[in-house]
Amino acid sequence: LLFLWSITVSIFGIGGLLGSSGSRYLTVKYGKKKCLLCNNVLMIVAAFLMGCSKIARSFEMILIGRFMCGISAGKGLCTPLHHQYVGEISPKKLRGFANSTSSFFWTLGKAVGQITGQRELLGSQSLWPVLMASCGFPALVQLLTLPFFPESPPYLFMHKEDQEGFRKAIKQLWGEGHHQAEVDDIMKEKATMKNTKILSVLELIKERAFRWQLYMIITLTATIQLCGMNAV
Repeated sequence: LLFLWSITVSIFGIGGLLGSSGSRYLTVKYGKKKCLLCNNVLMIVAAFLMGCSKIARSFEMILIGRFMCGISAGKGLCTPLHHQYVGEISPKKLRGFANSTSSFFWTLGKAVGQITGQRELLGSQSLWPVLMASCGFPALVQLLTLPFFPESPPYLFMHKEDQEGFRKAIKQLWGEGHHQAEVDDIMKEKATMKNTKILSVLELIKERAFRWQLYMIITLTATIQLCGMNAV
């Protein structure tokens, strides 16, 4: 039982590792919007499996659901996709504020989950499947509303080279008017990308110029994981 419980908890992180590893390839090939939509479907399926696990008397459904949640949730696809998409669809003057909302709602979600997980609320013996399935509700909301949003303008301009779609997305997101500053930023980014080599994880580790930055990131990430937050 201890082994199964440990696997159930840790398999979320394994899914997150796989999800984050493939996020760059998926976003370049399919775009941020399509990836977010598919990500929501994945989360809804995971919520369904975990919510029905008690009725089916199957702990394997919880294992599979947790693994899919890891791929879909913050440690996998959702965090890099959210930051990129929200930052790219926001006008320049609101970009910093829009990107900061992810940290706020990340913390708010954890607080709501811990509160509703108390035994007096959804943490009881009869209602815990509802608690595990509740992660599908935000995914369903985004799945229903995201189709009304356009694809990221920088993605349309830099990767698809869709000039018409690019202008249409800008007008839909930022309204009529001159948005030359935002357009100039996107064009500069495209020019920079042509002269920039994208490093793989292995190449990044071998590159001496980024060695100290890599040490700092590893140290910071390791201390966060070892502080006991995940265990709690």
